[in-house]
Amino acid sequence: MSQSANTIRKKPVSLKKAVLRLLLYFVVLDVCVITLYPYFAMLCTALKNRVEIFSGGTVLPVVPLWSNFIDIWSRAPMAKYMLNSILIAGGSTVIAMLCGIPAAYALARMKFKGQTAFLGFVIVSQMFAPVVLLIGIYQVMQRLGLTDSILGLIFINAAFNQAFTIWLLRGTFMGISAEMEQAATIDGCNRVQSMMKVLLPVAAPGIVTTLIFIFINAWNEYTVALCLISTDTLKPLTVGINTFNGYNMIEWQYLFAASIFAIIPVVILFMCIEKNLVSGLASGGVKG
Repeated sequence: MSQSANTIRKKPVSLKKAVLRLLLYFVVLDVCVITLYPYFAMLCTALKNRVEIFSGGTVLPVVPLWSNFIDIWSRAPMAKYMLNSILIAGGSTVIAMLCGIPAAYALARMKFKGQTAFLGFVIVSQMFAPVVLLIGIYQVMQRLGLTDSILGLIFINAAFNQAFTIWLLRGTFMGISAEMEQAATIDGCNRVQSMMKVLLPVAAPGIVTTLIFIFINAWNEYTVALCLISTDTLKPLTVGINTFNGYNMIEWQYLFAASIFAIIPVVILFMCIEKNLVSGLASGGVKG
């Protein structure tokens, strides 16, 4: 009797857990649908023709036109746009990392006057959107002769991502014990050697995560590139796909097809860093 009584008492608890689990699954499903539906609608629109898009039919295409993904390469210099985006994102990532790693190391391992003020400046600088500084950026680039150039966009994107790089890597370095570097120093390594041979390999997840985020931010940048670049062959992909946004008519099927090509590199990068993403963000945010 006692066992049956205990079983009866436990049933409401198990039922409550089942209901909560069902609600959790429902919430997760809703979030997935809300998040993925715009991309699904984009893909379906990219597979339609112009008449079908403006006819107001169903979301799914009647006859999928996969040729739209081929036609965009002849209607616009898509290969040039993608190459420009790779150069801009890759160049700005390299510069931001080369400048950010020493700065983050100094903030994490050294004590100097003005350290708190500098760290506060780094944090505050992340709050400014590029559009707020657009006029000043244009004047500076004009005086340097870097308007309408890929090099100018590389420097600008590197500068925009520098604060994020320093902040995240500082937290990563502070989460690693300094005793490892001290042991390397005892073995004959100087500070630079101990950083290169000991600290950076251990901080690899955080470094890779930071690197990918910088690349993605530079890849997706639109506002500054739109204002600085006027030559069509120098435009990055985010600006170049506006070719299909005409004055009199928007070719939605080609615009969305080109947008999907712009999304693919970002998705691939996230798939590559999925294992290191959580650990990298955690190591950079714990003591940041």
